[in-house]
Amino acid sequence: MTAGRGREKAAVEGRRATAISRGLLPAATALASLLGLCLLWNLVAGISPSRAFPPPIDVWRVLVKEAASGDLAYHLAMTLSRVAAAYVVAMLVGSVIGVLLGVHRRADSFFNPWLVLFLNLPALVVIVLAYIWFGLTEAAAISAVAINKIPNVVVTMREGARALDPRYAEMAKVYRLSLLDRIRHILMPQLQPYFAAASRSGIALIWKIVLVVELLGRSNGVGFQIYLHFQIFDVAAILAYSLAFVAIMLLIELLLVQPFERHATRWRRRPA
Repeated sequence: MTAGRGREKAAVEGRRATAISRGLLPAATALASLLGLCLLWNLVAGISPSRAFPPPIDVWRVLVKEAASGDLAYHLAMTLSRVAAAYVVAMLVGSVIGVLLGVHRRADSFFNPWLVLFLNLPALVVIVLAYIWFGLTEAAAISAVAINKIPNVVVTMREGARALDPRYAEMAKVYRLSLLDRIRHILMPQLQPYFAAASRSGIALIWKIVLVVELLGRSNGVGFQIYLHFQIFDVAAILAYSLAFVAIMLLIELLLVQPFERHATRWRRRPA
């Protein structure tokens, strides 16, 4: 009995160690890939030293200097606040419109040309018009970013509404569920995967547009800093701010977006 329990315990520990190693492998691979990129960057910068292509150590020095002065944290916070505000507006408005169009086919047919128009409208045009019509204000900046993203959310959520299973709606009628219960227990679980997909693509698009908005009409934020250092051809500072913001967005992707996506799709059956 003791020997059997020992073998069983060893097998469990072996499986646990294997699972841990499998979990660490992607992280180790990603780290090795980034280190390889830094080495290649340093090699290319060393072959032909130039202010236009600084080595990683120069970028790191600028990053440390800006962080120590507090400027990096301030401008990152301003940009992230705009990303968050535009994201919330785009997801709320786009989700409501998308579900309504998915449920009401006649409205979808009527408004579909509008949707196609806004999907193909360049982001730069929307930003410039927003600043001309509403002035160089925070509301104009956030609205311009949200308007650029709303059509994409509408398309994704419309497909989710079209894919709703009518049997669940019939069951809700049989059990006389309230509107709130129908939304909570019938509608939201089916739409969660589509909301997660729109959310993931939304953040990836929004933060890039926010930088353009800041570059054109804001006096703070990462985009403004990129424009400011572009004026004096300080590539090291441009890369420092850009890489710092990209790192923050990657953390948001790994710690918030991906876990939410896994949670949203957990009920789906895996293919055999």
